[in-house]
Amino acid sequence: MVRRPWRLAAELAALVIAVVVAFPLYWMVLSAFKPAGEIESTNPRPWTLSPSLDSFRRLFQQEEFGRYFLNSVVVAVSVVLISSVIAFLAATAVTRFKFKFRTTLLIMFLIAQMVPMEALAIPLFFQMRDLGQLNTLGALILPHIAFSLPFAIWMLRGFVKAVPEALEEAAALDGASRTRFLWQILFPLVFPGLVATSVFSFISAWNDFLFAKSFIISDTSQSTLPMALLVFFKPDENDWGGIMAASTVMTIPVLIFFVLVQRRLVSGLGGAVKD
Repeated sequence: MVRRPWRLAAELAALVIAVVVAFPLYWMVLSAFKPAGEIESTNPRPWTLSPSLDSFRRLFQQEEFGRYFLNSVVVAVSVVLISSVIAFLAATAVTRFKFKFRTTLLIMFLIAQMVPMEALAIPLFFQMRDLGQLNTLGALILPHIAFSLPFAIWMLRGFVKAVPEALEEAAALDGASRTRFLWQILFPLVFPGLVATSVFSFISAWNDFLFAKSFIISDTSQSTLPMALLVFFKPDENDWGGIMAASTVMTIPVLIFFVLVQRRLVSGLGGAVKD
């Protein structure tokens, strides 16, 4: 009973924090449904009595919107799948095998994770140019894979390390090859960690604007969904309704992806913290 007031205070604090965090999302969705007059009003209100779909109509009437959406799906899904497979194999290698410079390699992973993407935008631009990847989706997929791998490898190391080596030895005695153990036994056990890392990879690739703006120069057919926001930024007056509608549509796939993997995500993050 003595601790109950403290628990109540903690719950109230958590509720206040949740409201503060969720309010920008609420305001974004609200502004997407507000008519233009209410959005531009000098006395904004946190509600609307006359919701409108005009902002969404202007958004979906954009000729390239469907292509932008498909490109974003291709980039995000490719980054998640490729980075997950590579991270799983790399985490297994650095955990199960002892080789020279293994510690140095892990430190390099940490250093790579500390470097912000903005600092590497210009060097990556020249690298993509030399590889002939400018104005292609490959210019967006490759950098995000590279930035996703350090975090994914470090996180998956804990999951791979938690699997006892005796399990691999028992599988070998039963006649299972190393490849079969890797994909049929180890992979399902590490899968919650892969889900946790895939969420961060998906969000990073889906919301990317820097690389999309820097590497897609002339071929707008290769642009992604964040570039659709630029249509509503005008020299004389910005179309805030269209901007909020586009932002709302961009948020929906992330929420769907999160709902689909939330159970695996909780167990994956729990395993990472426990390790």
